[in-house]
Amino acid sequence: MEGLPPAMNLREAIFEGARCEMVELERGEEPEDLLKEGNLHKVMVVFATCDTWPGWAVMLLALGWAVLTGALWQWLLGDVLVAGWVTAVFLLTLFLDMFILITLPKRGLSFGPWKSQFAVLGLPRTIAAILLAFVGFVIGAWPAFALFLLVQLTGTAAFIWGALIEPFRVGLSQLTIYTDRLPADAAPIRLLHVSDLHIERLTKREEKILALARGANPDFIVITGDYVNLSYNKDPLTHRQVHDYLQKFNAPYGVYATLGSMTVDLRDQVVPIFDGLNIPLMRQGWQVLELGNGRSLVILGMDCTHHLPTDRTRLAQLHAAAPNSVPQILLYHSPEIMPEAAQHGIDLYLCGHTHGGQVRLPFIGALLTSSQLGRRYVMGHYQEGRTNLYVSRGLGLEGMSAPRVRFLAPPEMTLVTIRGKNKES
Repeated sequence: MEGLPPAMNLREAIFEGARCEMVELERGEEPEDLLKEGNLHKVMVVFATCDTWPGWAVMLLALGWAVLTGALWQWLLGDVLVAGWVTAVFLLTLFLDMFILITLPKRGLSFGPWKSQFAVLGLPRTIAAILLAFVGFVIGAWPAFALFLLVQLTGTAAFIWGALIEPFRVGLSQLTIYTDRLPADAAPIRLLHVSDLHIERLTKREEKILALARGANPDFIVITGDYVNLSYNKDPLTHRQVHDYLQKFNAPYGVYATLGSMTVDLRDQVVPIFDGLNIPLMRQGWQVLELGNGRSLVILGMDCTHHLPTDRTRLAQLHAAAPNSVPQILLYHSPEIMPEAAQHGIDLYLCGHTHGGQVRLPFIGALLTSSQLGRRYVMGHYQEGRTNLYVSRGLGLEGMSAPRVRFLAPPEMTLVTIRGKNKES
């Protein structure tokens, strides 16, 4: 630790017998928030305007969608009875969506604004209903109605699963990696990775997370950002709940954290949440953990700006300053700097951000990842050279007008076991 540049600020913390040396580097000037300027965020903002409407206006929107869809069916296919059934069924499915969304907070399941979510969910339903009217030209009115009925009922079933069931099926994934920076006969090191809590208000999901974390019995815990929900990232009650909730995480060798996206984890709002917590917030620094029995490792923690030139430069500086004779673990919210992490030979890179797509379709996979690398690193384990990347599907839901649903991307934490191996193997 001798010879550190003057800009580095050394702190020491003791966690139940573990010696942890923390070095912080200067972050320099912060770039603009790229996610906020992205097309996805702009679309979410447009839909969010629906939340300013009165409830009757949203109901009128649903009625208009149903009536116009039925009128189009009648105009294209000339069957009044089929058009009437289309109108009735479509209106029923729309109002069922609305009912589920309105009752989610009362059930303590999620607490997002329902009007914008309804608009986001209703639009693809409407598009599908319109397209099936054109299909009726080929297969006939009644066969097209049967297909319409199947599509709408499937959509309702998927929504019920995605909103009421899958977001609360928290799982504990497991990964084992091997590194020649640990003695081959060393006892394994176990760490628990938590990401993308996105808390609006505490729900039964957060209770399950804590229960799984305690049962996993890790040596230490790492958390890779997005603590709050976009709809609640300036809400004082949410901040208090997140502070109190994080306080409940503990492990023999400590809990370590980094920040998430600038759009979500507003720096002036989320950083103060960590005041008084025994959780180092690693914004551009590294920390040595001595775990006993000849085992040690280095945690490298960075802010995530999504401005790749900035974050690549910061990673290079961080890696150059940190010891590399022991396993290195990089904590960074997004998988976007994996190519650079592999070039630096980092042993383990843990992140989240993508939510595994949050909504995935069979045979297609993730529709969106919010990553500048697209679907290159969506979820799960990737290995390039000596670098193991694990992209967590995360635990919570995005916020704003994004529907509070998961489909084929259930929430997860990851228990990583690090084992030693011979250098020649």
